[in-house]
Amino acid sequence: MIVTTADLFKQAYGKYAIGAYNINNLEQTMGLFQGNLDSKAPFIIQISKGARSYTHKAMLEGMIRAADDVFPDAIFAVHLDHGDEQTCYDCIESGFYSSVMIDASAESFEDNIAITKRVVDAAHAKGISVEAELGKLGGVEEHVSVSEADAKLTNPAEAAEFIARSGCDSLACAIGTSHGAFKFSGTQGLHFEVIEDIQKRCPGFPLVMHGSSSVPQEEVARINAAGGDLKGAKGVDENQFAKAATLGVTKVNIDTDGRLVWCRVHREFFRDFPEKFDLRDPGKVFMPVYAEFIAKKNVKLGSAGQLDAVRAALKG
Repeated sequence: MIVTTADLFKQAYGKYAIGAYNINNLEQTMGLFQGNLDSKAPFIIQISKGARSYTHKAMLEGMIRAADDVFPDAIFAVHLDHGDEQTCYDCIESGFYSSVMIDASAESFEDNIAITKRVVDAAHAKGISVEAELGKLGGVEEHVSVSEADAKLTNPAEAAEFIARSGCDSLACAIGTSHGAFKFSGTQGLHFEVIEDIQKRCPGFPLVMHGSSSVPQEEVARINAAGGDLKGAKGVDENQFAKAATLGVTKVNIDTDGRLVWCRVHREFFRDFPEKFDLRDPGKVFMPVYAEFIAKKNVKLGSAGQLDAVRAALKG
């Protein structure tokens, strides 16, 4: 059942974080739904600008509609991840999305507010929520690329002003995470003091943590053992999700880890079965593995086991 992002946030705030997972194909879609049902968790499906153009936007939307029929007990929202202004308008007009993210974080503070406000006005007229971003996460994710030197933590005072003036419904904050598989080096980590300050200034307002994959070193090692060449730093400690949730982080974006699982399964499969060429064979292996990955993430997020309570609240 597709629900509003606002309804999910209302149930989760201060108690747990909702996993927001990016999908690009059928196998990810099936594994995602199964994993969330196995762990009894509400969730958010994220479709990026890149995913919408990978084949055609109607393809992913059609798979999600089909999955809604195949898994009638699932409760989820559909979200545009890292949209530009025009893509946001396209998704708003489609009537399919629960929420959209306008990422104008590369613009000046005033321009970010102005762009976000335009998207908010269009979205709210259709009952759709808007996520915005303030600060600059480092790293690379599809069309988003910010060098480490240009990364900038969110200013809590600016966050309060931004929320008030833009009218956004949730805010992605830069707290030291970064996009992609290469996040932290040395003793770097999350700046929880930033989130805590924002929560004090904006009590009850949903915050979002981007770039939150943990980049499991076991996955990296297995990929490299099967012919990969991934080198670099570590990801976010998933044991910190619970603390973030108590500080108002209501949505946690996880994309890179899912890609690592996909890469590992396919590299190992074709290494072990070089005679195989049927694309369905590795897909059959991937779907249950991905479902298990999703279920484990939900335990760390605190969303596992919350599905029945959310369903009861929505009916009430």
